[in-house]
Amino acid sequence: MNVLLIGLDTRKDQDGNDLPKEILDQLHAGDGEEGGYNANTLILVHIPADMKKIVAVSIPRDDYVKVSGIPGYTNVKIKEAYGLKKAAVQDQLISQGVTDSKALERAGREAGRASIVQAVRDLTGVPIDRFGEVTLAGFYDLAKALGGVEVCLNKPVNDSYYSGADFPAGRQRLDPAQSLAFVRQRHGLTNGDLDRTHRQQAFLTSVALDLRQAGTFTDVGKLSALMDVAHRNIVLSDGWNITDFLRTLGSSESPAVEFRTLPVLRYDNINGQDVNIIDPAAIRREVRAAFGDPDPTVALFNPAHPQTLSTTDPQAGSAMPTPDVGKPVDATITGDTIPCVN
Repeated sequence: MNVLLIGLDTRKDQDGNDLPKEILDQLHAGDGEEGGYNANTLILVHIPADMKKIVAVSIPRDDYVKVSGIPGYTNVKIKEAYGLKKAAVQDQLISQGVTDSKALERAGREAGRASIVQAVRDLTGVPIDRFGEVTLAGFYDLAKALGGVEVCLNKPVNDSYYSGADFPAGRQRLDPAQSLAFVRQRHGLTNGDLDRTHRQQAFLTSVALDLRQAGTFTDVGKLSALMDVAHRNIVLSDGWNITDFLRTLGSSESPAVEFRTLPVLRYDNINGQDVNIIDPAAIRREVRAAFGDPDPTVALFNPAHPQTLSTTDPQAGSAMPTPDVGKPVDATITGDTIPCVN
């Protein structure tokens, strides 16, 4: 089974209303006019029937991809496939006389979800069986329900102005607001968005460890309480019984988890936007190999000697090295291992 996890960078509730100021203040994420409807987190998770090895592939949000069905666009940053389609559908409905704001919001979001799922499917070349969408508020609610999350940093960080992240090096437990800052920070990190991707992977590992150690996966009462919180700001694909799914996941003995990040050829600027240039054919080979295709083409993840491309950075005036997405990270949702990240 392939599951797409969508992290939506919106400060709105499911009806399109601004979140209460007290919540926005906790999120350290500006007001309801910021963020838009970008899918800033995209993680495609492959869960085999035998549960022996789960593979999670992060898709950098600025990957420049081809799209269809979005009026006026043929290529966009993949994160934009949600919001642009949402806006187009709402504009169409308004032109047809629809005025109910809740109806417009819900129809727009449904179209946005279908668009981002299609964009990821087209990019990776694999089917997507289920999806889960979480907003900033949903993320905060989950972290609060868990009592915070334990993380490990390679070095101290201070990004008080942008994300609110201000943490020492080493292992530490973060409260809900700090947890959100941890996964949102990109300013001040060596590899920017790519380092943020690794933080999201570390966060998911930590959450899974916490849930397993607390017995939440197999305790009906604890799991139901967690799902009650989750359903406030999390949307799941139709027909997905997430409670049964998590109980099955929790009953497996010691599933290994491997996190990967899709490769980026180079950075570029197109129409005033900073984008990641990618090789779609290579990415499809990568994903098939990572997901255990019986006869995949030779994988290209993390070559031993990253090539230097001839593309020139207009500001630097020199050849740009291939962006480093890092090596695949192996973890388990048992034991006490928290991966350390930048």
